[in-house]
Amino acid sequence: MTLNASFAESGGEPDYDAIIVGAGFSGLYMLHKLRGLGMRAHIFDAAGGVGGTWYWNRYPGARCDVPSVEYSFSFDDKLQQDWNWSERYATQAEILAYAEHVADRFDLKRDITFEARVETAILDEAAAIWQVETTQGRASARFLILGTGNLSVPNWPAIPGLDRFPGEVLHTGAWPHEPVDFRGRRVAVIGTGSSAVQSIPQIARDAAEVFVFQRTPAYAVPAHNHPLTDEQRQAIKADYAGLRAAALTRRNYINFPQNQAKAMAVDAATRRAEYEARWATGGLSFNGAFVDQLVDREANEAAANFVREKIREVVHDPATAAKLCPDTIIGCKRLCAEIGFYEAFNRTNVELIDIRKEPIEAVTETGLKAGGRDFAVDTIVLATGFDAMTGSFVGVDPVGVGGRHLRDAWAEGPRNYLGLAVAGFPNLFTVTGPGSPAVFSNVIMSIEHHVEWIADCLAAMRAAGQTRIEARAEAEANWIRHVAEVAGNTLLLGCNSWYLGANIPGKPRVFMPYVGCPPYRAICTEVAEEGYRGFALG
Repeated sequence: MTLNASFAESGGEPDYDAIIVGAGFSGLYMLHKLRGLGMRAHIFDAAGGVGGTWYWNRYPGARCDVPSVEYSFSFDDKLQQDWNWSERYATQAEILAYAEHVADRFDLKRDITFEARVETAILDEAAAIWQVETTQGRASARFLILGTGNLSVPNWPAIPGLDRFPGEVLHTGAWPHEPVDFRGRRVAVIGTGSSAVQSIPQIARDAAEVFVFQRTPAYAVPAHNHPLTDEQRQAIKADYAGLRAAALTRRNYINFPQNQAKAMAVDAATRRAEYEARWATGGLSFNGAFVDQLVDREANEAAANFVREKIREVVHDPATAAKLCPDTIIGCKRLCAEIGFYEAFNRTNVELIDIRKEPIEAVTETGLKAGGRDFAVDTIVLATGFDAMTGSFVGVDPVGVGGRHLRDAWAEGPRNYLGLAVAGFPNLFTVTGPGSPAVFSNVIMSIEHHVEWIADCLAAMRAAGQTRIEARAEAEANWIRHVAEVAGNTLLLGCNSWYLGANIPGKPRVFMPYVGCPPYRAICTEVAEEGYRGFALG
């Protein structure tokens, strides 16, 4: 593909109506949707293929924690009827194959430039045109749409000596594309969040020794993953529309029932029966055991105690079990769905180190030093998560009105109206940005919602002869307050989570996601119906 050398040389017309950054699910659907409107759109992505986070997160055991039949597009019924998911929770490889299928099915790759990292994105204020420079050249567009994802920028911890370690250093969020052979190797895994919960059982099967360095234990519930039978797939496809409609009514767009009873309004036997039923079902359905589980501390502690009891039942060594039992609010950090995680600590080749008591001091030439002890390892696996929700947007770092960088605009925390737009950055849209509920949801449905909202907005602007849209500063400020107020009515502020940016040193502590998908969706609809309230158009 040949890019114009500059906007000035293009005769005053931009190369595209829209430039989309990111070829994950957001970018793919956005491109498809804009094509349907007859708009000229193009995707740039630093990766060598489609898939977004699923292109990079290839660590052993990587899979989705939302049921496969729901973690998929609903916009095309033929697509969801034709595709056959093999398991309850799809692996990374199957999800990536699905993304490839979507791209090929809708002939999207002809409008995607891969291995094109965006280096600058600068607003031409007079023309309200975005000029974008990538590692493959330059292009311009009326609209810039960031579909860069919430969990796509790995968090590389600053451990003294890490850069001088002569062995292998791997990050779960930037895993090699070729298989990693752990046979006979001594492995350190740093972290016990979602990626560690998934990868540790797989690594432990092959490695000679595994040392797991844990700061804060995570709550993990059994996934109870299993192959999907033809009968199960046929039953789902017979009423896919009904499944999707029901999911839209759920607070996180995942179709498990929410018990409307309050935990302390029932007796202990009834509570336990509900927890046991959720445990037997597996997955994130445990979050819906009682309606007040995330708003009432006593109700939350009852659920947490049940999980701790289950951990102690599985892990044979009482001291190890105690280390694995969280003392935080359940649901305050993302609940993990596990397959053999706790059982892995019954293996003789796995040791758990609590770095709150034995902090990591340095990486040495032979491994790690923690709590005065030396751990000889060949491979270090960093399961340390992401610079969540803001990292990918700040990584692009658009330059808006007055030459202000997004990085500077967000220096004290992300400022965003509806998770869709930023004051001072006209004609810029953020798909599932901070201030939206995407990370609390089946993100595919949140992506569909945002893509369709943006497409409808652009269609309305075209019909009205408008070429410029910008979030108003007052609307943005009011939205930030509203997001904080909604979160303040829950227990979500009660621990150091990546929802607050607490996993990144120096990152402002601001609660970033909106809580509750159906009310959020209703607000976005109202904004559009009221002529895009809170936006300045022209």
